[in-house]
Amino acid sequence: MEQKQMDRDLKTRHISMIAIGGSLGTGLFMASGAIVSQAGPGGALVAYMLIGVMIYFLMTSLGELATFYPVSGSFSAYAQRFIDPAAGFTVGWMYWIIWSLVASIDIITAAKVLSYWDTFSGVSSLVWCFVFLALLFLLNAFSVKSFGEAEYWFSFVKVITIILFLIMGVLMIFGIIGGEPVGLKNFTAGEAPFVNGTLGLLGVLVVAGFSFGGTEVVAVTAGESDNPQESMPKAIKQVFWRILIFYIGSIFVIGALLPYTDPRLLNEASDVAMSPFTLIFEKIGILFAASIMNAVILTAVLSAGNSGLYATSRLLHSLSQDKQAPAFLGRLNKRNMPFNALLLTTALIIITIIYAHIDMGGYSKLLNMLGTLVLIVWAISVFSHFRLRAAIKAQNRDIHELLSYQAPLHPIGDILVIGTVLFLLIGQSSADIMALNWPKLVESVTPIIIAVGSYIIYKVVRKTKVIPLNEIDLSKHHINN
Repeated sequence: MEQKQMDRDLKTRHISMIAIGGSLGTGLFMASGAIVSQAGPGGALVAYMLIGVMIYFLMTSLGELATFYPVSGSFSAYAQRFIDPAAGFTVGWMYWIIWSLVASIDIITAAKVLSYWDTFSGVSSLVWCFVFLALLFLLNAFSVKSFGEAEYWFSFVKVITIILFLIMGVLMIFGIIGGEPVGLKNFTAGEAPFVNGTLGLLGVLVVAGFSFGGTEVVAVTAGESDNPQESMPKAIKQVFWRILIFYIGSIFVIGALLPYTDPRLLNEASDVAMSPFTLIFEKIGILFAASIMNAVILTAVLSAGNSGLYATSRLLHSLSQDKQAPAFLGRLNKRNMPFNALLLTTALIIITIIYAHIDMGGYSKLLNMLGTLVLIVWAISVFSHFRLRAAIKAQNRDIHELLSYQAPLHPIGDILVIGTVLFLLIGQSSADIMALNWPKLVESVTPIIIAVGSYIIYKVVRKTKVIPLNEIDLSKHHINN
């Protein structure tokens, strides 16, 4: 019986916008002010530039893998084919947990954002959670095209908002609108441009690294792209420049227009009225600035939740195809969608949402582990790319014949990404190590222990081995897994 394949209905415009939208979320809209406050405008800019370079090399490595081996649920497939089946098992299930939890918190956040308006505050947030989950489920259940279109327009709203913010911000800096020209005086006020020295920069690096989480989702879309050889390289180039401009540009505008000493920048209550975007729109004199930003943030979190449901269902499908998950999760429905995988992910999200409403403390501990899990997935994925290149060299194959897209500056890019990931893993725990905060340290180390434990247990049970470089499959007959 011929195996059913998923439809390749994602166009280049979908994939480009999904890649951009994947990392433009509440981290930029809500947390960017706190970053300027803690490290100063100069420290924040340097942090985002450094992380931006790392993200570029991460994306070029993933782009090369995705054009050579465009499968849906790519991370587990890459690790399985180029490292070891046990690595594929570990990264696949880790990424499923990551995005199931991210989708859950995005839906919960969307419900909180909606309660900002009095009209909706009378309805329980749990009800709104299920309404939003039903909406995202329907967008993912019918066809990949409906997911792609929804994500395109979700991301479009965010991109337009940031472009308007940047244009208006520059006009304010020069005094063309909003009164007297501000110039760059806030870059030299007090301790600026660099506040709290090296420690301030280190703390912001970790936050900046996590802010870019989601960019890698573009690799998961390769299996349903109508032309991955064209769309993936194009998406990667666009992502690097647009995200760098959006993040660096936004941080520059915030640092120029709002002094780092402004207490509102810390926004510890995560109040949309304290978002630096809202504060600057209000300075310009835009009526209902908070309501406008609230609507954009609602779009942002729904977009992230939409990407989460998509990525998790494809990963489960990929794991099932590789016999690392139950067979029923690999079946496609009449519309060639991994419906069973989508149902299982939705069930976990429902359980997580209910748990979050019962015990918020326990849920926040899970969220603290998410950053570590993402870093592990990044490291394993880049190591998969390193192994692909090493296998091509070991087997004396023609790189130009095999790879239609080649990551620049290899192996420098892979080394830089893995080095940065290790730095971030240590950096996120540096304050807890110095303070000997054992409960927090245990939270930080637990995901690493789970990942290593999963790898070892699968390896022992299935008796797998690291694939020798000269035995790695460099043919393209697996493309339509």
